[in-house]
Amino acid sequence: MSSRLKDVAALAGVSVRTVSNVVSGSAAVAEETRARVQAALDELGYRPNLAARNLRGGRTGLIGLAIPELYSPYFGELAGLIVEAAQQRSWTVVIDQTFGSPEAERRLLRGTGGRLVDGLIISPWALGPQELTARARNVPVVLLGERHPLGLADRVAIDNVTAADEATAHLLRAGRTRIAAIGPQPQLDNGTAHQRLAGHHRALRRAGLTPDPALEVPVGSLHRRDGAEALASLLDAGVRPDAVFAFTDELALGALHVAHERGLRVPDDLALVGFDGIEDARYSHPPLTTVVPDKRQIAERALQCLADRIYSPASKVPPLDIVIPHRLEVRGSSSPAAHPTVAAARKD
Repeated sequence: MSSRLKDVAALAGVSVRTVSNVVSGSAAVAEETRARVQAALDELGYRPNLAARNLRGGRTGLIGLAIPELYSPYFGELAGLIVEAAQQRSWTVVIDQTFGSPEAERRLLRGTGGRLVDGLIISPWALGPQELTARARNVPVVLLGERHPLGLADRVAIDNVTAADEATAHLLRAGRTRIAAIGPQPQLDNGTAHQRLAGHHRALRRAGLTPDPALEVPVGSLHRRDGAEALASLLDAGVRPDAVFAFTDELALGALHVAHERGLRVPDDLALVGFDGIEDARYSHPPLTTVVPDKRQIAERALQCLADRIYSPASKVPPLDIVIPHRLEVRGSSSPAAHPTVAAARKD
């Protein structure tokens, strides 16, 4: 005979409701209690009847995830973490990509109206908050990133202005004064780029420097090729920065490639800082200094917001605006002391 919830509850020493919350992910449970319940579930081989449970609750067990680019290392890593966290709730994630297109974002939001998914996590690049929430009234929505929902939906994001300020301030403390900013995207009205540029400007002004438009290079997209072309265009124009703050790690890695091609020593001639904390940044030469958002916490908090709205649709709790922590991880691309090869060469 298959195990029942009350069997699991008796073994774990908790209530049936607590076991149900762990199985469904419908409410927060203390980590120690969750581990004890999970051990009991595993020992008894309990398997929930998901189809019956979802049918009773009018749910599908599917959630949507809409991201700009699946092949972007940052969004790929984040999508993997969301899928991993969703599996703990017995949810299946349906993933689509928008490429920052307003039409694609509208299409995905229209699709949620047919109740094909129980909720949607979306990282919007194009639509404003009013249109986002108006088009998704029939399903819970959690926004990732910079589009502020104006109190109309839950949002999970990092503080991009502060993070960019910290990245630029790090370069300024190292004595760099001609810091190029690679990554503005005025053609996309990209909120991420606007905030990172604002943080960059704030750090410069605090240091008594005036932002120089000649050192700010717009890009068509946020990939390695764009970063390479941006630094090459600066050097070809005779503009010689002593540091680069790139708005993504991919842009920074492209710039690093050109620096090597042009015979610039990193970090001696040119210091580099990226943003996103992707895995590739750890293995470049030298390793890339980068702003590292807590991607796992982004995934877990977004899913918790979604679960709260799915399982308590009548809740009067106002939409949450959750700020996720980040850290600046200093490596060899901006600090000789963090790059053993460079440090050893300097001693010689």
